Amino acid sequence: MPSYQTRKYWLALVLLGIASATLLVFATTALSIYIYGNLNNIVKADAAIVLGAAVWGEQPSPVFRERINHAINLYKRGTVRNIIFTGGVGAEKALAEAIVGKRYAMDRGVKEADILIETESYTTYQNLKNAREVASKKKLRKFLIVSDPLHLKRAVLMAQDMGMEAYPSPTPTTRYRSFKSQFEFLMRETYFYFVYLVLKF
Repeated sequence: MPSYQTRKYWLALVLLGIASATLLVFATTALSIYIYGNLNNIVKADAAIVLGAAVWGEQPSPVFRERINHAINLYKRGTVRNIIFTGGVGAEKALAEAIVGKRYAMDRGVKEADILIETESYTTYQNLKNAREVASKKKLRKFLIVSDPLHLKRAVLMAQDMGMEAYPSPTPTTRYRSFKSQFEFLMRETYFYFVYLVLKF
């Protein structure tokens, strides 16, 4: 019969193996999220879906502004024919994110007729679900998902799981520039990616 010390040794090995395997899966997934966010295949689509971000009063926050500017550039280059802005009212009770995005884009030459909005969502999943419903009314079927690079693997997977023909279109610039901010964003996205795989919302 194995001694207590022997059992303790094998238990430690098993726990170490489980911890190592978990860490390896997490690290591999984080790497795939990073690589995916740096892919930018040029695909023409019916619309760019701009995922919501914070607003400051009546102006987009720096993160949201980067996303809006990228969508405007896609529109002006003819890569998309429409822009769909998403996002409701945040904690500060400012204007809805989608309304701020629309006003900002119109001030920079995007036709109001080419802009769609949804103002009820608070999460990435809701952004996409509501955008799909808005798009269906105009029979838009092919989409570029516009967001920060590290956000896109999860967002595009969500959209595809909803039956949308969706492709990533990362912002060429991001407010998450320092190693610390990028690392924190990557760790958070990796966690939420696993949460989505389990819960599917």
